[in-house]
Amino acid sequence: MAAFVVTDSLKAMIGRAEDPVVSKVEEGAIQRYARSVDDPNPLYNDVEYAAQSQWGRLMAPPGFSGWPVKAKGFDMFKLFEKLQKAGAPMGLLDGGVEFEFFGPIGAGDILISVTRIANIEGRETKMGPTMVTTVETTSINKRGTVVMIMRNTLLHF
Repeated sequence: MAAFVVTDSLKAMIGRAEDPVVSKVEEGAIQRYARSVDDPNPLYNDVEYAAQSQWGRLMAPPGFSGWPVKAKGFDMFKLFEKLQKAGAPMGLLDGGVEFEFFGPIGAGDILISVTRIANIEGRETKMGPTMVTTVETTSINKRGTVVMIMRNTLLHF
C-alpha cells in the first residue's frame, strides 16, 4: 500500500495560526488540577508552602496552563472540520502529546496561546495509508516570554 497523499489544500494549512486563546492561571484551578492527577507536590497544593518558595506563589503542574477567559479562540473540533474539508480522512486517533517547557507557570499568570498546524505528512501504517498531523500550541506569558510549547500528534485514517 502507498502512504496517504497530502493534497495542496492540506499543505496550504501548514503554518496558519488559529485565533489566540487568553488563559488565566488561578490558585484554585491549580489545586484542582493537581488533585485530579494525584500530584501531592506542595508547590501545587499548599498556598503557604508555595509562598515561601523561590516563586512566592502556587506553581502550575507540568501541562497545566490555566483556563480560557475569552469565549472566542481556538477550537480543536473546528480544526478537524477544516482538515476534513481540505481532504483529511474521517477516521481520527490521538497520537500523543509532548510538552517543551521554557519557564515557570504559576498562579496569577495570564497566558496567550497560539495554535498552528506545524506539519502534515502521509505515512503507511498498520492501519493502511495514514495522514499524520502535528498541531503545535505556543504559550506566552505577559512579559512576552515563551513558557511552553505543546505538540499534539493526530492520526487520520
